[in-house]
Amino acid sequence: MVLSLFLKPLACQQPNTDGFFVSQFLQKMGLSSSQLYNFSAPVCSWKGVFCDAKKEYVIGLDVSRSELSGSIPDTTIGKLTKLQTLELSNNKITGLPSDLWSLGSLKYLNLSHNQISGSLPNNIGNFGLLESFDLSSNNFSGEIPAAISSLISLRVLKLSQNWFEKSIPSGIGSVVGVFKELLEVVDLSRNQFQGHISQVQFNTSYNWSHLVYLDLSENQLGGEILHNWNQAQNLKHLNLADNRFTRQEFPRNMEMLLGLEYLNLSKTSLTGRIPAEVSKLSNLNTLDLSQNHLIGHVPLLSIRNLQVFDVSFNNLSGEIPASLLEKLPWMERFNFSYNNLTLCASEISLKPSKHLSLVRQTAAPLQRTRRKTRMWEVKQPSYKEEQNISGPFSFQTDSTTWVADVKQATSVPVVIFEKPLLNFTFSDLLSATSNFDRGTLLAEGKFGPVYRGFLPGGIHVAVKVLVHGSTLTDQETAREFEYLGRIKHPNLVPLTGYCLAGDQRIAIYDYMENGNLQNLLYDLPLGVQTTEDWSTDTWEEDDNNGIQNVGSEGDVKASSVYLDYNLEPRLSDFGLAKIFGNGLDEEISRGSPGYLPPEFSQPEYDTPTPKSDVYCFGVVLFELITGKKPIGDDYPEEKDATLVSWVRGLVKKNRGASAIDPKIRDTGPDDQMEEALKIGYLCTADLPLKRPSMHQIVGLLKDMEQTGNQ
Repeated sequence: MVLSLFLKPLACQQPNTDGFFVSQFLQKMGLSSSQLYNFSAPVCSWKGVFCDAKKEYVIGLDVSRSELSGSIPDTTIGKLTKLQTLELSNNKITGLPSDLWSLGSLKYLNLSHNQISGSLPNNIGNFGLLESFDLSSNNFSGEIPAAISSLISLRVLKLSQNWFEKSIPSGIGSVVGVFKELLEVVDLSRNQFQGHISQVQFNTSYNWSHLVYLDLSENQLGGEILHNWNQAQNLKHLNLADNRFTRQEFPRNMEMLLGLEYLNLSKTSLTGRIPAEVSKLSNLNTLDLSQNHLIGHVPLLSIRNLQVFDVSFNNLSGEIPASLLEKLPWMERFNFSYNNLTLCASEISLKPSKHLSLVRQTAAPLQRTRRKTRMWEVKQPSYKEEQNISGPFSFQTDSTTWVADVKQATSVPVVIFEKPLLNFTFSDLLSATSNFDRGTLLAEGKFGPVYRGFLPGGIHVAVKVLVHGSTLTDQETAREFEYLGRIKHPNLVPLTGYCLAGDQRIAIYDYMENGNLQNLLYDLPLGVQTTEDWSTDTWEEDDNNGIQNVGSEGDVKASSVYLDYNLEPRLSDFGLAKIFGNGLDEEISRGSPGYLPPEFSQPEYDTPTPKSDVYCFGVVLFELITGKKPIGDDYPEEKDATLVSWVRGLVKKNRGASAIDPKIRDTGPDDQMEEALKIGYLCTADLPLKRPSMHQIVGLLKDMEQTGNQ
């Protein structure tokens, strides 16, 4: 009887069809028939199975994180002749079928985070169409076959954390054939590769212009570090740390990598001085030159983006540059220890604390990290180090405690819309944000805290944790995120991706370099004295276009208007309220104090409308021109006044000019500013019916601008 029950589902799939082969594979790997895998139903309806348009062939199979175990038998997935995508990561698979390597249609193969052992076969060259190949975190061993040079379509190659040995084949790097135009990511780290580094040097026969990520760290490579960097000018992440290179001076032509954001040359036997040309790498976020034989001074660096700087265990001397010292309190991690550097106390005041230590073993070495560790535990995980810690994970901000209830950080995927082949996990978010440390905290908004971080490949992101409970299922939440990710608008902060960590929803956005409008208005950054150079009219019109074309935002305010690198305004948090379903507190869903229109005091008005957005825009307009906050500022003529009541009162008395911020008064056409106040007056009318539409506001602003140019 038991045998008949086992064979019954198999009989429901026609022999020698894709459905038959998939059902055999799933059941022999430990899965039984269930609601997700109803083996009596058509194979194309099963979870993780994707078919062609005619539903004749299986072209995609995703059974990652499905607790598959054991060795995959022959005559199962190896018979899916049309298969293009195979995702088997995060299981307990120990072996592969011999016929797997005959799947010539495969474009995406992910076997990472399993227990697969053995060597790669010579017929790996059959994967001629393969674009992404990920075998990381397994027990593969032996040499990489030379046939890998036949994979001419590769964009992503990840072989890290295995036991591969001997030399990297001549096909990788001159990579004969592999490093073609499309290649973006190469990670061969944490293996036992030997031989000369020249095996992976640049070759003029190949165009490396798309390469953004190269990690050869923690191997046994020898020779001198490559010098010919001129063909990899889009490279953002370079890690050559912990190899057996011969003693050499700092690599030449490194300044050619102008886009470089992560550079780790720790334990690479560097000698001599750090060249001044390093200062040309203006996008560097991480620079690790520790445990070498460097001498001389610490050069002046481009510190605008620098967050991690480590030159410990060298022979550097002299004073640390004052500009770098001034940056230290805001850096994520730095380490100057075990050198002969002097700290000029007059340059900056650094008070010793549990995060900062001046160790006396050498002449004023200095180290500090924002993570809560003892002073000698300063090494943070690099991008590719795994967070092999078990959950749940708990994090605190000044006003919020949130929990990601997941068992293992590497088991939770992070979806990046425009980089679907890069398999990020919650572990990468932990590394990017220093375990969601308060030092990486950008802000705390109504939806939750926002952290700054760099994902592998140098992707600069803002990570927003949505701390309020959601009533949506994971599938519904993912659908909402996918929908929001497809919305492209020049005045919206782009949603880069998302992560569902237990019950926690995490939104990932493009990082906005210039912060938000609220910070610029009320907390001017160091060195910015006035607002007179701000293009107020452009912001007004762009904000309006943003709200007009994407629908009701529900909480338009100065802190939700972000400014990109070119000071172009972008609205944040668009559509996030839908992620919570009915789980968002009414007080939060209705908006922020100072921006609430009068009708929101009535029970029947419980959701945002285009006219409530108009009211919010009017408040932001008042803020831009007056420099005052919506609530909390003093108004000598009116006790208990708000910004709206104060400005509306002045405009009504034809005294709008007196509301203009003294910082910008007489710096431009005051009459246009008064006209803008009148537009704000219309926007903040008590009755929604009396407020103009967004389309009308854009017209009024354009008319005002044209009149001023006449």
